[in-house]
Amino acid sequence: MTNRLAEAKSLYLRKHAENPIDWWSWCDEALATARAQNKPIFLSIGYSSCHWCTVMEGEAFSDIAIADYMNANYLPIKVDREERPDLDSIYMQALQMMSGQGGWPLNVFLSPEDLVPFYAGTYFPVDPRYGRPGFLQVLQALRRYYDTEKAELQERKALIIESLLTSAVLQDGTTDELEDHELLRQGWETSTGVITPSQSGNSFPMIPYAELALRGTRFNFESRYDGKQVCTQRGLDLVLGGIYDHVGGGFHRYTVDATWTVPHFEKMLYDNGQIVEYIASLWSAGVQEAAFERAVAGTVQWLKREMTAPEGYFYAAQDADSFIESTAVEPEEGTFYVWNYSELQQLLTPEELTELEQFTVTPNGNFEGRNVLQRRYSGQLSATVETALSKLFTARYGVSSESLETFPPARNNQEAKTTNWPGRIPSVTDTKMIVAWNSLMISGLAKAAGVFQEPLYLELAARAANFILENQFVDGRFHRLNYQGEPTVLAQSEDYAFFIKALLDLQASNPEHKQWLEKAIAIQDEFNEFLWSVELGGYYNTSIGSSQDLIVRERSYVDNATPSANGIAIANLVRLALLTDNLDYLDLAELGLKAFRSVMHRAPQACPSLFTALDWYRNSTLIRSTIEQINSLIPKFLPTAVFAITYDLPEGSVGLVCQGLKCLAPAVNVEHLLQQVEKSQVRA
Repeated sequence: MTNRLAEAKSLYLRKHAENPIDWWSWCDEALATARAQNKPIFLSIGYSSCHWCTVMEGEAFSDIAIADYMNANYLPIKVDREERPDLDSIYMQALQMMSGQGGWPLNVFLSPEDLVPFYAGTYFPVDPRYGRPGFLQVLQALRRYYDTEKAELQERKALIIESLLTSAVLQDGTTDELEDHELLRQGWETSTGVITPSQSGNSFPMIPYAELALRGTRFNFESRYDGKQVCTQRGLDLVLGGIYDHVGGGFHRYTVDATWTVPHFEKMLYDNGQIVEYIASLWSAGVQEAAFERAVAGTVQWLKREMTAPEGYFYAAQDADSFIESTAVEPEEGTFYVWNYSELQQLLTPEELTELEQFTVTPNGNFEGRNVLQRRYSGQLSATVETALSKLFTARYGVSSESLETFPPARNNQEAKTTNWPGRIPSVTDTKMIVAWNSLMISGLAKAAGVFQEPLYLELAARAANFILENQFVDGRFHRLNYQGEPTVLAQSEDYAFFIKALLDLQASNPEHKQWLEKAIAIQDEFNEFLWSVELGGYYNTSIGSSQDLIVRERSYVDNATPSANGIAIANLVRLALLTDNLDYLDLAELGLKAFRSVMHRAPQACPSLFTALDWYRNSTLIRSTIEQINSLIPKFLPTAVFAITYDLPEGSVGLVCQGLKCLAPAVNVEHLLQQVEKSQVRA
């Protein structure tokens, strides 16, 4: 017996279709039903590759007693956060206000009349454990509270909505604002501290922080940090650690330790796009470590093999969990990726196994008796080790890496268990197309294509961009998602901002193709029309027509696993101003920075992408030259430069360097041009 979610397009929602809970999706009918029946709303938000979301689905949401009580006393609604990041953002902020922490699954209790939350949490076990009450106890206690404590309930909700509204409407500035250069230094220092190696806790990529830390190294700020060394170490931790899949390519979500050893095994498209771009930037900045190039190449091969639809777009994510065998009831975390020592002994020659101990390989393992591969040393891997890794690839996939061009996705647990896989049973892949996440991957590929001079990277990026341009507009409006050829859900600010950046990055890596700039201008026009805040500055998360069911209308400025939409959008505006000579873009960029200046001053740890935008605004540089000269500059580390092809140069010159609204004297040779460019990028 299935519930309403059986017909959902979202893989995450369909995973709950056989729960005994009478789930609704978020829709007008569900909200109206809750009001008519005076039932508090139980809103549960997650995503398909979320491990603890999967655990709660198999435990609490499959429990008959919990379902009976839930159905009688609540209106239960399931939301895929990847479909509705606007809803997720608001209610995650509410959870953080109540508990001081966040995470998924995000479970929130709302009053039906105004959708304001009065309680929130993450994972709830069926029975009391881990210091948490049993879920049925929670449901019963909160229903009693809702029915009997009306005055306290209203006071609690008033505090929450006031905090949400205050957060959404920022002050214009502070009484002791820092000068731009000092503000930028403060942001750089903070971000460099964030990515400085820690001795405890989980290890996340934190790429928006790493990106700001790297671009800030060119200023030689006085600091207690060696910025270049910190940025290099972040790159090494990523490409050597267990967070990278050394056999099949691609980066996992994070590691559960401070040593970058044992990952949480899901692979998210957005992480991989950002990491590829960061590693390419490190290489262009002169840190040309062999492991960087290998990890980028391996990630692109994984992307091409497992994450690219026949139509050219990229899939969203792969689960952390997979089945050991087809008769297993539940999947287990990491099964597709880890190795028993006895298995390694069987697959490899004694010499190969000995050399493989350049990785953290031991008889006892480092993850529940099995081995996650983590490199002990940087540098080039030996031919023997590469042969060993190739054998492990064949054991995992059932086919050699040379023979396997595409590996079809398992789109759900049933497909995973019933398909006759030649190797191990793979993790489920969420095959939906998300514009924002595809855009981050396009940007990473475009950057890597320019730095490593790899045409394949640019080809993959261009195919994905063209799919979005050709398929994601309905009745003249940009749309966020695509399910098997069907676009849906109006684009949100991150979709606009990240895709415009992706188009500009494609233009930067291939300046002769002007169509990328033309498309970026057209989409920016729509972005400005529907999401720009005339009153406050910056961009709302959603357009006015698609935000009627939101209790506040937010403007995203905080960086999380992905950059903030406004940080990327403001940097885009500066780049567009340089490339088009349209100063209206520069005016909007200035207004956007003014809108968020108070939070940059007060909480620099929250918004590294806004500091990156400030760097663009203060140090933007336009280089006009011939295509031959520009092609020689593309692989270099020029974080606030854009290129424009021209053959109409003053006689005896090789290029023109323009700083904002003025141009320098024509550069008479390549050395002169590079000197002007480098000085221009630190002038502020």
